[in-house]
Amino acid sequence: MHESPLSQQGSVTGSNRGQRGLTFTGSKASAVSFPLGGIGTGSIGLAANGRLIDWEIFNKPNKGGLNGFTSFVVKAEANGAIIDARVLEGDPPPPYTGSGRGFGFGLERESMAGLPHFRDTVFEATFPIATITFMDDSFPGKVRLTAFNPLIPLEDKDSSLPAAFFEIEIENTSEQRVEYTVCLNAQNPSPPGRCVNRYVESGRVKLLVLSPHGLDERDVAYGQLAVATDAENVSCQEYWYRGSWFDNLQVFWRDFTTPGKLKERRYPEPQLGVRDHGSLAAHVQLNPGERGKVRFLIAWYYPNCRNYWNPESDKPRTWRNYYATLFSSVEEVLLYCFEKWDWLYSKTREFTDLLFASTLPSYVVDAVSSNLAVLKSPTVLRLEGGELYGFEGCSQDSGCCEGCCAHVWRYSIAPLYLFPNLDKSMWELHLNYSVDADGRMSFRLMLPLGRKWLFPHAAVDGQCGCLLRIYALWRSTGDDEWLRDVWPVVKKMVEYAWAEANVDAWDRDRDGVLEGRQHNTFDLELFGPNAWLTGWYLCALKAASEIAKHVGDQTFGIYEELFKKGKKWVEENLFNGEFFVQSIDLKNRRLLESFSQDDPGVVEAYWDEELGELKYQLGGGCFIAQVEAQFFANLFKLGELLDESKVISTLSSIYRYNFVETRRYFNPCRIYAVDGEKGVVNCTWPKGRRPAIPIPYAEEVWTGLEYIVAAHMVTEGMVEQGLEIVKAVRDRYDGVKRNPWSEIECGSNYARSLSSYSLLIALSGFDWDGRNGSLTFNPKISGNGEFSTFWCCNTAWGFFRSTSDFSELSVRHGRLNLKTLHFNIPSSRTIKSVQVNGKRVEYTIEGFSVKFPEELSLREGDVLRLEH
Repeated sequence: MHESPLSQQGSVTGSNRGQRGLTFTGSKASAVSFPLGGIGTGSIGLAANGRLIDWEIFNKPNKGGLNGFTSFVVKAEANGAIIDARVLEGDPPPPYTGSGRGFGFGLERESMAGLPHFRDTVFEATFPIATITFMDDSFPGKVRLTAFNPLIPLEDKDSSLPAAFFEIEIENTSEQRVEYTVCLNAQNPSPPGRCVNRYVESGRVKLLVLSPHGLDERDVAYGQLAVATDAENVSCQEYWYRGSWFDNLQVFWRDFTTPGKLKERRYPEPQLGVRDHGSLAAHVQLNPGERGKVRFLIAWYYPNCRNYWNPESDKPRTWRNYYATLFSSVEEVLLYCFEKWDWLYSKTREFTDLLFASTLPSYVVDAVSSNLAVLKSPTVLRLEGGELYGFEGCSQDSGCCEGCCAHVWRYSIAPLYLFPNLDKSMWELHLNYSVDADGRMSFRLMLPLGRKWLFPHAAVDGQCGCLLRIYALWRSTGDDEWLRDVWPVVKKMVEYAWAEANVDAWDRDRDGVLEGRQHNTFDLELFGPNAWLTGWYLCALKAASEIAKHVGDQTFGIYEELFKKGKKWVEENLFNGEFFVQSIDLKNRRLLESFSQDDPGVVEAYWDEELGELKYQLGGGCFIAQVEAQFFANLFKLGELLDESKVISTLSSIYRYNFVETRRYFNPCRIYAVDGEKGVVNCTWPKGRRPAIPIPYAEEVWTGLEYIVAAHMVTEGMVEQGLEIVKAVRDRYDGVKRNPWSEIECGSNYARSLSSYSLLIALSGFDWDGRNGSLTFNPKISGNGEFSTFWCCNTAWGFFRSTSDFSELSVRHGRLNLKTLHFNIPSSRTIKSVQVNGKRVEYTIEGFSVKFPEELSLREGDVLRLEH
């Protein structure tokens, strides 16, 4: 018997999920790394105890990487004497024996655990804003650090700044006047022996710029780091003491714990083998009970990129980071950030406040919000023209699985809604560089642009998913000119299914069913009909038909006929009474041999000689993604792909057979759920016909697929079951066992987890059709008759609230041109009036639709109110 998730609060050991985000106390949340950085800029991780970790600002991942003794320290003094001094951190999490090559030598010195620190910490976060409160009865003050990097939907430039923003607030809890110093220490990450530290003032901003000496600015190793403050009372130590053994930290702490300002120290030139540190301090005097704030920035500028993960054989080409086309130096970055700080923070805070003000369950909002961290991680790059480029995830020191992988990124719908221009740029790259003349799409996009990936197979789900994304982008914008421009390529992509050039013979007989060799996101090929990939084919046919009709291409009739035939065949031949299965004779070696002329290795790869059957197939399995194409069709209003009753039966089967408690479940694959944690495994065989060696990853749980199947359940009326799955996923990412801001699959910060945004769409029933200015809300849950949600389309974002007495649509950013508003209200209620900013407007009612004879142009701050 499953407990209702609607009644659960979602608290876990060491952490708590409330409607206002995640909270961690003490040192238990050792898995936390909260990324501070822009879209495509790299990031710095903020640990739950305040440590700055995972320095991933150098155009590649760097999990576990530290930057020397970079840290905040604070001291309090009065009457010319030091009262207390500490590093602005809490207790370090265990173990304390050391790690890697330092195992047995204790904690790394760079952890700063050897310095006095605070006893109690409370870490609170609503991504991308985190706050840490530091408390200790023996310290004469309460310290609160707020850290963020701007995340403002539709504002991709200001959400792509290479900087981490910090505000430190101190409350004087003593009974005397105290001077507090907040100091930011930073190591120059330039190559040892090339470090040049330089203090600069520019108006009210004071900067310590850490640069390399003697490196050409076009060199891929070239880069700058800088720290800055706009405090009035400042001191700086450009260089820490140079020595050996433990001298640098020893002398710095002596300098810092001396009353007064920092002692200046300069060196005339770099020292061989040394990476220098420097410090920038802000000083503020506070009376008893008074509070003061200081602001700091850490910014970076590593402008030159190259393909380090799969380099070209000779003379590797480089390209510029997008942010390097906007700023010419780290100083420009810092000055821009300080100039716009208030606006950047207020709009970021407004977005997070609206998202967390939703009446959706807290763990749903958590899933939606926390996974946006992928966009701020090194999984994502922005190319020189600003285009979005992504790996699948991150390994320790490299991007994992390159190329905006189409069969992974098609799940990542958050950018489609929040940053549609960025999303469009990625899929345009695929159209421009990945599609051959015959319509075959390479599902990995190589860098530098123009390189070809030599893998011979197109991915069915990637190719069809790309086509659907083009349809979705057109639907949200109504950009007919763009659609006509891309249609010739899109047409080739859909017709590749039956093209003679398709050596995988997907639908060679043009019956609307895929029978051939079908590569997919499980990194192999399925042979023979299955509802999963044929479902994606049907979805692509539907989308292509709609586009063809709109552009006046008469081939839409062909697509419609294929769709009808394929739908009928799948329903009649692949449904076993509970769910859809693969139609395949696992003993039929000839199925493989038919492809051996083009691929002599196919039999060896897929035939199990010992058992005499095909490997890596679904067979009679209950597969998590078997009807996921229907969910995406629901999302973009393409209608029924497969019989609704069969789809609901299939979802019920997935819940019944695949949603398991993992302690008693066999899993020979990668392990993403353990010790009784629950999850939806990718495939089970409750009715038999299990291949001896089934599809790889069958026993794993993938959060990106779990979110999609949960959202699909919600749209088909299985709300309780969908929510239970979501809660189980987020319970696994509790900050103690795993990082809440980095869901894992093939690497950390995995892109497929951006599918979590589908939960907001499914539960709110949000839809925007930019072709006709039509906005819809059809909520699936409400509390005490009230529902509210954040919303975002391609031109605006805001908040929607509906109660028993009124419904209100507010625009908080951008501009919304609205012709029709659809939303469900009980039939017992009628709409009495419609107003914009208190002024009545003309309208008509058609069912659940409010139509406006004159298009409403709603701008930032406008409120559309409907009295019931």
